[in-house]
Amino acid sequence: MTDVEVLRVFTGPGGAGGNLLGVVRDGASVPPADRQALAAELGYSETVFVDDPGQGRVRIFTPSVELPFAGHPLVGVASLLGVSVLRPPAGEVPTWTGADGVVWIRGRAAWAPGRLMERYDSPAAVDALPAPPPGEGWLYAWAWSDEAAGAVRARAFPRRGDAIVEDEATGAAATVLTALLGRPLTIHQGAASRILTRPGPDATVDVGGHVLPA
Repeated sequence: MTDVEVLRVFTGPGGAGGNLLGVVRDGASVPPADRQALAAELGYSETVFVDDPGQGRVRIFTPSVELPFAGHPLVGVASLLGVSVLRPPAGEVPTWTGADGVVWIRGRAAWAPGRLMERYDSPAAVDALPAPPPGEGWLYAWAWSDEAAGAVRARAFPRRGDAIVEDEATGAAATVLTALLGRPLTIHQGAASRILTRPGPDATVDVGGHVLPA
């Protein structure tokens, strides 16, 4: 039986919210051909397989596809491994933990293609959307809740045709939005999650949040 550790990533104030993440620490024990089926069986928005903990080599699966880069899985697994660099298929991802306990990763918007950023007039308009909204393709619906402070209300809809109709907290989409707006953000997503972002060096984006056991 495969041992899976479950975390809540990007928890909000008081430890509420957070996106569930499955972490298979002994990823090498699961043959690559079996990983997609296991991720589908677990049913989390993403499951991470740790192939080499010392080198930070990981692979990320949704219930239906493998991803080269994803924010909440990498923030979550960084909190467990304590390495300075993670190595998903997209490339090297620096990671560190701040004195306030926020776990950070540094990625690139180009590693998360195909995500439509759609701005709405108000947080209420974002909240009123059905899950998922009509249409095709990955949708990140967002609105300013306080533009001067960089506060954003967002919801995420993968619309891949699998069981994940809405993603509670999505670091990759937050990376894309931050690169688009070019400023630090505090994103309140889903039911109660919080994602912190800021532009990094050389067109990178830093994405951070708190992580708790599920």
